[in-house]
Amino acid sequence: MFLQWKLTLQKPKTIRNLIITIVGISIIAFLLNTAFGNTCGIQHFNLISDIETFEKTLDPEFCEEVVENILTFNEQCDADIEILDCG
Repeated sequence: MFLQWKLTLQKPKTIRNLIITIVGISIIAFLLNTAFGNTCGIQHFNLISDIETFEKTLDPEFCEEVVENILTFNEQCDADIEILDCG
């Protein structure tokens, strides 16, 4: 009878350890994504995509947003992307 209790009591420890491991890995992944998710390379790729979208649509409101993003990118990443002419 004691053997059954011993085996029964070990299962919650295993499940608890599994849950703690999964939560720990999730927290580490979130922190790494937050720390490295806004790199200049990713921002540059997004800007190029936005510029191509603007060239297809020629939407002046979207152009102003892209120009703001370009200015922010140039300041943060020490880059020199040419500012769009929205006029």
